[in-house]
Amino acid sequence: MRMPFMFLCLMACLQLGAQPLDRLIRDAPVKKTLTVLASDDMQGRRPGTAGIDKAAAYIARSFGKAGLQPLPGATDGYWQCFETLSATVLDMAVVINGKPLAAADFLAFPGKETLAWDDEGAETVYLDRLSNAVQMLQSWLQSDKDLLVVVDTSHRKALSRMRNMRMQRMGKGSVMVVLVAEPVCYYKVQGSARIARSRYANVVGMIPGRSRAGEKVLFSAHYDHLGIGKAVGQDSVYNGANDDASGTTAVIHLARYFGRMPAPERTLVFAAFTAEESGGYGSRYFSRQLNPDSVVAMFNIEMIGTESKWGANSAFITGYERSDFGSLLQESLQGSGFVFHPDPYPSQNLFYRSDNATLAALGVPAHTVSTSKMDGEKYYHTVDDEVETLDIANMTRIIRAIALSSQGIVGGLRTPRRIPKR
Repeated sequence: MRMPFMFLCLMACLQLGAQPLDRLIRDAPVKKTLTVLASDDMQGRRPGTAGIDKAAAYIARSFGKAGLQPLPGATDGYWQCFETLSATVLDMAVVINGKPLAAADFLAFPGKETLAWDDEGAETVYLDRLSNAVQMLQSWLQSDKDLLVVVDTSHRKALSRMRNMRMQRMGKGSVMVVLVAEPVCYYKVQGSARIARSRYANVVGMIPGRSRAGEKVLFSAHYDHLGIGKAVGQDSVYNGANDDASGTTAVIHLARYFGRMPAPERTLVFAAFTAEESGGYGSRYFSRQLNPDSVVAMFNIEMIGTESKWGANSAFITGYERSDFGSLLQESLQGSGFVFHPDPYPSQNLFYRSDNATLAALGVPAHTVSTSKMDGEKYYHTVDDEVETLDIANMTRIIRAIALSSQGIVGGLRTPRRIPKR
């Protein structure tokens, strides 16, 4: 008897959600929101500029009008403020087992202006390979630990590639990568660096759940873009209408929609992340502010302003095969004419190229919804990514499809399978 009852509950939930979709998510308001976010006044929404601050303020006002609450314990309302550090090495000397290392044999990522380790200053980590150097560095640099990372000399090319990285960190620790052919018995590190601090802000609000308030469903997008750059003709503003004002617009209108619906069973969190383009720092910081085990599902929305490769009324979901998230959504859309497809661009590794990646690595069924034709979006990262190039009607239908397909998860009747932690 349980399954038929659950099915009837789900159908009732979907019917309740479907009735006001056309009335609450409409083309004209969607276009208005998109136009504000992608206007020249926002200066391309580059972090650290007055333009992105304007965009954050607009998103916060929109969340307020939708009736969202700040997260518990928030001290800045909807603003989730944080800073990252980056370092310029001024001088550095490394001695391993009494022998000075050549500059080509070490790589420093200081977290402080002065570095002075003498045998016990850092935790020593031995690695036999550096094939995933970027991911490992990102993890190390978000930690408060001081690390001496010892790598065999056979990986000199990998170290050379790492040397070209410009990493920021939210942790306070320093990381020193050294090429050494023998175990490290004694080390000494002395040096200095110039530390620069960059300030950022996510914009986050919530609708508290009822019977399952401790379980969270996350709707997110990144609101930053490339800012003002090299002029093409008379235009130098990289407005990012599709990337990702379209996703941010979707999050705002989903917040408005659910804010006018009966209170959900699960808590809904709406997040506009910053600094996706420069390293995903907004979603990284966000993921440290909550228990990832409490997040039941993440709907990340990225570039939905153009038709997908299948045409109208369709989108794709990254990492479709990694959980049953996509199939659950598609089951909820039966009879709607809308189709969520698996990611058609697996070679581009899109699952780990957007803000869903951080939470997915922590086990959350975190996926990105997109329509971007990655083999043919001619306005991607150009000054021509403007509102006029987008299909507003189709974008509105995608937002409605996300709202409708999420009803079972929001209502506590469906729970996607967890993704294995990395």
